[in-house]
Amino acid sequence: MASVGWALLLLLAQLHSLATTSITHANDANLTLQTAPSLCHSGQADALLKLKRSFIFDLDSTTTLQSWQAGSDCCLWEGFGCSNASGHVTVLDLSGVGLHSKGIDTVIFNLTSLRVLDLSMNDFGGLNFVNPSDGFERLSSLTHLNLSNAGITGQIPKGIRKLTNLVTLDLSCSFTITDDGGNVVYVEACEPLEHHFQNLVANLSNLRELKLDGVLISARAEDCFKALAKSAPHLGVLSLDTCQLQGYIDHSLSKLQFLSVINLSNNDLMTPGLFPEFFMYFVNLRVLRLDGINLEGWFPPVTFQSENLRVLDMSRNLNLSGHMPKLSNARSLETLKLHMTNFSHGESNYFSNSISLMELGLDGQIISMNFLSLFGTLESLRKVVLTRLDLQREMELTFLWMEGIKNLTRLEFYECDFSVTNSSIIGNSKNLRSLAIYDSNLKEQTLSAIANIKTLKNLTITSCGILGQLPSAIGNMSSLELLNVFDCLFSGPIPHEVGQLKKLKILILGYTDLSGTIPGEIPTSVFSLPALQILRLQDNLLFGPIQEFNVVSSQLYSIDLSLNGLTRQIPQSFFELTNLRYLDISENNLKGSVDLASFWRLKNLTHLSLSNNKLSVMDGEVHNYSSKYLSGLTEVGLASCNLTKLPSFLMYLDHVTSLDLSSNNISGVIPQWIWERWSSSLTSINLSNNMFMGMELTSYVIPFSNRLDHFDVSSNRLRGQIPMPRSSAWYLDYSNNSFSSALPNFTLYLNDTYGLRMSSNNISGYLPHSICDASELTTLNLEFNNFRGLMPACLTEQGYLYVLNLRENHFQGALPSNISSECNFQIIDLHGNNIEGHLPRALYNCSNLELLDLGMNRITDTFPSWLGGHLNLRVLILRSNQFHGSLDYIKDGGYFPMLQILDLASNNLSGNLHPQWFQWFRPMDKYNNTGQYYPNARHYQETVITSYKGVYFTFEGILTTFTSIDLSDNALEGTIPGSIGKLVSLRELNMSHSSFTRQIPPQLGGMTALESLDLSSNMLSGEIPQELTNLTFLSLLNLSNNQLEGMIPRSRQFLTFENSSFVDNAKLCGPPLSKHCGTSDTPREARPKSSSDNVDIVLFLFAGVGFGVGFASSILMKQGWNRGWFRISRILRT
Repeated sequence: MASVGWALLLLLAQLHSLATTSITHANDANLTLQTAPSLCHSGQADALLKLKRSFIFDLDSTTTLQSWQAGSDCCLWEGFGCSNASGHVTVLDLSGVGLHSKGIDTVIFNLTSLRVLDLSMNDFGGLNFVNPSDGFERLSSLTHLNLSNAGITGQIPKGIRKLTNLVTLDLSCSFTITDDGGNVVYVEACEPLEHHFQNLVANLSNLRELKLDGVLISARAEDCFKALAKSAPHLGVLSLDTCQLQGYIDHSLSKLQFLSVINLSNNDLMTPGLFPEFFMYFVNLRVLRLDGINLEGWFPPVTFQSENLRVLDMSRNLNLSGHMPKLSNARSLETLKLHMTNFSHGESNYFSNSISLMELGLDGQIISMNFLSLFGTLESLRKVVLTRLDLQREMELTFLWMEGIKNLTRLEFYECDFSVTNSSIIGNSKNLRSLAIYDSNLKEQTLSAIANIKTLKNLTITSCGILGQLPSAIGNMSSLELLNVFDCLFSGPIPHEVGQLKKLKILILGYTDLSGTIPGEIPTSVFSLPALQILRLQDNLLFGPIQEFNVVSSQLYSIDLSLNGLTRQIPQSFFELTNLRYLDISENNLKGSVDLASFWRLKNLTHLSLSNNKLSVMDGEVHNYSSKYLSGLTEVGLASCNLTKLPSFLMYLDHVTSLDLSSNNISGVIPQWIWERWSSSLTSINLSNNMFMGMELTSYVIPFSNRLDHFDVSSNRLRGQIPMPRSSAWYLDYSNNSFSSALPNFTLYLNDTYGLRMSSNNISGYLPHSICDASELTTLNLEFNNFRGLMPACLTEQGYLYVLNLRENHFQGALPSNISSECNFQIIDLHGNNIEGHLPRALYNCSNLELLDLGMNRITDTFPSWLGGHLNLRVLILRSNQFHGSLDYIKDGGYFPMLQILDLASNNLSGNLHPQWFQWFRPMDKYNNTGQYYPNARHYQETVITSYKGVYFTFEGILTTFTSIDLSDNALEGTIPGSIGKLVSLRELNMSHSSFTRQIPPQLGGMTALESLDLSSNMLSGEIPQELTNLTFLSLLNLSNNQLEGMIPRSRQFLTFENSSFVDNAKLCGPPLSKHCGTSDTPREARPKSSSDNVDIVLFLFAGVGFGVGFASSILMKQGWNRGWFRISRILRT
């Protein structure tokens, strides 16, 4: 299940009245739940009792199926219905009763008389979607099948496509948890996969309802609609919400004239297109939801023919314009949502009789008093959604209008600016029960005004630019049950008064930069508030110890205090929260020893994360409770917990979905029972950064039956052949081991893989062309191995890769020239191979390219000035090739405007550097106040090797403070342009071993961030400019082997340099050289920097490309510049 745990989702559903799906057994009296005239068949009763034994009943369960007893008539059991004529079980409805199991027991397929099967809103998360596909086809009498929100992921079983009698099919997997005001509290799509939509519906000719919300459909949208038009001509309900559909709404849907419900919402990958006018002629249409699908153009000025249209949602289509929709009968309309569109009201009066309207969504640009008056009194209106209100007049008009709506209880704002109006205006909404504000500009006074709404039960504020503290007046909201403040800019402590909210059930204050101790500024009573069940304070600046608190009346169900600075030990109170299911205290500074047996009272705990603190975790050695405690855990996070062996309690867990034991000191072999015991449940496993020597396997194909999200065994001591998960994984990481080979057919197991890392091993051989059959692959990292032969041309031709890293292998031949016009590359790193030939000009297609490293190959070409127009290119390394010719100066347009590392060393470049060659190296503007750059790219940590201070550096994830230009070891000549001095944030400049002449430009003294300057082995003459003494960060200077003369400056940094910085300049004199000058060796003072030396060009460095995980780093130094080496890395949270 999802990382938050099924239990949390079900709790939210129960707290906020989530309506579970029910089956309407229309036109068939035999499908109702009623007493049969005779006992049900014994074989079916036995099957049902076996099914019951597979269920787990816990706090989530609303039933224990007490009526299911051997020897009794199963037709009288809870959830069953039987045929009056035959006594066979025809209905099994266990919807929404909170059952758990390790998968749907296949005994259910023995109930071949079933016509209705509803298992929705339960958790059968262990269902293996490979084998059960052979069972559903046995239920050939099924007319209604509902497996929605049942914890089922993976491929949709193939057997379902053979159920030709199906009338309704609901496989939705999209949790939308709302509060009792209708505002969204939590949304998650668990996304089972459907690769063959056409095959799914091909034989379902009787289908009337199809709901696949949250199912990831890989087929093109237009192909799906064509298949439905052909196979299900009587379809009445179609819901494909949040299916990641791509493509367009095909006209073939117009053939489905019986459609009454159409929901294609939240498919923002669809091709922009016009509103399908044929929908307006569907006379049975009751619900039309097309929000967020990239509709554009002018809305048709046609009247909807249906007189029963109840829901019309066109919202979040920013480029959709037109006048207000025309309706045949506005009296039936209950929901109208046009926010985040470009509609204008025109002269329409179609809504003056909207007497049934309960929900209304409007955009700021359409609002005027004349328009709002069109809706009349709106006595039925309960909920209003408003977006892009950013003018004082429209804000005040809207609130004035809403004051007249007496039954308004729910209010949502998106992208509104409350700073333009009187803060107290929102406090006049006296009847509100629910208020949600998203992505808006608030001020501290606005929150104080909101706190005066005593009727509020639910308050949600997310992604709002608020500066200041949470107001203490929040404690006056005595009716509050939900307080959700997320991703806002607060400072200071959480107010004491939160502890006064006695009815509070859910408290979420996350990603808000709140500070202070827990408790302390928060009274200890917060942890034991009588109604509080969910406490989430993750990713703030909270610090100090967690004090003990009274747990006697605590209802706490979920606690998340991760990503803070909490210290000292875990409070003993946590071990007594017997209702606790979810505990995450990872990423803090908690210390001490923790015996896992201390959790023995927490029998309902399913999620436990103690990762990345300073804890030493013991495995219940003291109490010998290994087989008894934590038996219900499904998600285990014990990363960086000083473990030296696998915790033994893991052997007794039956249903682990996520396991993180990374960054410990565990040695030995990875045991086989991990793959066998959790083969149908595990979705994420991280065993990286340990000392494992091997893996217990019976085959090099690991027998996982579910698709994995994450499989990471990197940075261990594993050897031999790389094993592959049978069912593939989204992200596979085998890097930094000693693997020597991969399976000959390893690419067969990459069907759903997005990222593959096999770097830093000893793998040899050829990279098979079949690697390109992994069409989902976006990141391929095979660096530091021994691959040889030609690089498969398809890697660049197909265009789907974002990251290609084949650094330090033995690939040879020319680069493929046929690079896709739809190239997605952000990183290409082929450093240290035997690539030859020319740079393919088709690289110009890769407009998103950020890093290109072709260093240390055999490429023969001129400098690729044609890449200069790439706005995203930040790192260009072409060192140690055979590039020749001059460095062209482009007079017009941008020229490498974002470049931050340029390394052209050890080539055959010649000619003069144009004085304006550096003028286009413009500063970056995407940094926060700490100097970090937040990239928009994929999950990847790039390694860059470049010369710095005379030695090679390896940068793992690139520090924002480092910038470099290396033009050394070429045949460049003429003067060094003084314009380079404008690059004031440059850290390293190397122009050594060329043929530069004349004086060192004094403008270099303006490069005040410079740490390394190497101009050695040229033909420079004249005196060393006194301005260079302004370079106070300079730690390496090499001016040796030139024709410099005169006295060496003796102030500031120049006092620290040794003889080697100046040798082999015959006419140079003064310390530290032994040669004395003819006059006193007292140096001249450095000339102060004049205003004319002010610069306007700055060079920075981006932090790199990353999935939001950050960059690893350490600094290792050995003495001596010439033989020393450094390894730099540093954690930068992205």
